Amino acid sequence: LTSIRICALKGSTVDISCSYTYPSYHEIKKAFWFTKWESGIGPKDLSSVPGYAGHIKYLGDKESDCTLRITDLRLSDSAGYKFRFITPVEKFAGSPVSLTVTDVVLEMDPTSVSERENVTLTCRTKCTLDPITAYSWYKNGQPIPNSSTYSPVYSLFSVSSEDTGRYSCASEGNEELTSAEETLIARCEYMGFKSLV
Repeated sequence: LTSIRICALKGSTVDISCSYTYPSYHEIKKAFWFTKWESGIGPKDLSSVPGYAGHIKYLGDKESDCTLRITDLRLSDSAGYKFRFITPVEKFAGSPVSLTVTDVVLEMDPTSVSERENVTLTCRTKCTLDPITAYSWYKNGQPIPNSSTYSPVYSLFSVSSEDTGRYSCASEGNEELTSAEETLIARCEYMGFKSLV
């Protein structure tokens, strides 16, 4: 098992791909994943840890595949994961897989502007999603036309009152996992009055 780092979105599903080898004359008695190793007790199979039932699934076998699937990722799932298999003769553990679970956060600067000023929207994650993702942008829950970009930054130039609204962003391919909305208010600086004469 090669040590790897994975960055995944909260609410998504991740497969931790894994394969292993062992002497052909050995028999696998047990294969499992764990995150904690308690002194004097040894590692605990995640499938027996409260809160993980139905949340993780071992997709591997007792031959060479040790892939682990985690569904509906939670921020608390961020941890180092290790695979372990036991034979009648020995116990083996692989290198750790570092999983970081991140949510998508929209930052707006500034949130209240006068007309003709510029606004910068930044879609942030705690780690770099792999593969590198494009970002989708939304106003009042609707996609902003032609706004998809590989940059996490989206700019509004010379805003008007029509730009007032609720903005959010998402990683492309995970559009159902949008950020919380941020509200932009574009104020009118001047008011014109029509003559009644």
